[in-house]
Amino acid sequence: MTHYEVVFSELAARQIEELYAYIADRSGPVPALDYIARIETYCRGLATFPARGRSRDDLRPGLRTVGFERRVTIAFAITGERVVILQILYGGQDVEARLRDDVDGRLT
Repeated sequence: MTHYEVVFSELAARQIEELYAYIADRSGPVPALDYIARIETYCRGLATFPARGRSRDDLRPGLRTVGFERRVTIAFAITGERVVILQILYGGQDVEARLRDDVDGRLT
């Protein structure tokens, strides 16, 4: 079984930080840390089975999305033996528009 390396793009890392701040402001730092930890754990789980979720080649070749706890959409791509987390989108964001507009979403 292939084990993939999971990496977060700069944008995804920034989105996680913003999500933490948003939740911490409303619910406190402990629930925010717990929620972010669950998201990161889920993302790291893509290392053993990355081809889950929905293919979104209509928005960008190789793009996949998966929902997390009904409130987050995780956008990622598989490149070789890496899973690149491209975006972490929370709540009612227009996922398709955000992903379509991400012209700088390099797989690094």
